[in-house]
Amino acid sequence: MAVERKFIAEGARRARVEKHLVKELKRAGYGGMDLQRTPLGTQVTIYAEKPGIVIGKGGKVVRQLTQDLATDFGVESPQIEVQQVANPSFNAQIMAERLANALERGWYFRKAGSSILRRVMESGALGCEVIIAGKLTGARARTQKFTEGYIKHSGEPVNTIVEKGFAVAIKKLGVIGVQVRIIPPDSKLPDHFEMIVPKQKVMPRAEIAVTPVGEEIEEDLAADLDEYDDIEVPEER
Repeated sequence: MAVERKFIAEGARRARVEKHLVKELKRAGYGGMDLQRTPLGTQVTIYAEKPGIVIGKGGKVVRQLTQDLATDFGVESPQIEVQQVANPSFNAQIMAERLANALERGWYFRKAGSSILRRVMESGALGCEVIIAGKLTGARARTQKFTEGYIKHSGEPVNTIVEKGFAVAIKKLGVIGVQVRIIPPDSKLPDHFEMIVPKQKVMPRAEIAVTPVGEEIEEDLAADLDEYDDIEVPEER
């Protein structure tokens, strides 16, 4: 297999696994996964808001997921590790799923989008963007965007800093797509800089002995008078 085809096959497999986990772990608050090849097999790390549901009673669910990854998706020797999401407000996938659930329950799209945006920003995020697209108010599809803070749309920070999440809300009028982008508070942006004011070094003042002008004149006159005292004056005849 050519190198290009191998990369394409790996990307397609990752997308299929992601779609399967989103469907199976929706109740657990699925927050993304990380798939890495190791000498012993494939390490699959699943991030979830409720790890107990992912593991299941006696590990039943995680064993079923391991079998599905090996048989249905061709993952070599999958080893699943479940980690709990520390702060769900900074996980874009979890927030997108919550927004989609709110829309399916009948929330007005403006209220739902503003609520998610406000929750993320109040948690301390540097920026957040929420995009809702579909048949929101009628038979015609439209797109509504909510933005606050600082968001990158191009360059390397889009892949390394910005957290992205996508979910789908199924309603009577049609399907509504939800996309959430978040920049966590601990991100280091490449165009951020701080002005550092250098500290000024204070040079020590040299101590110079200053003699008053009047004292210098008196000392000179005294020296001259001492010289005249040594001169002998002849007597008058």
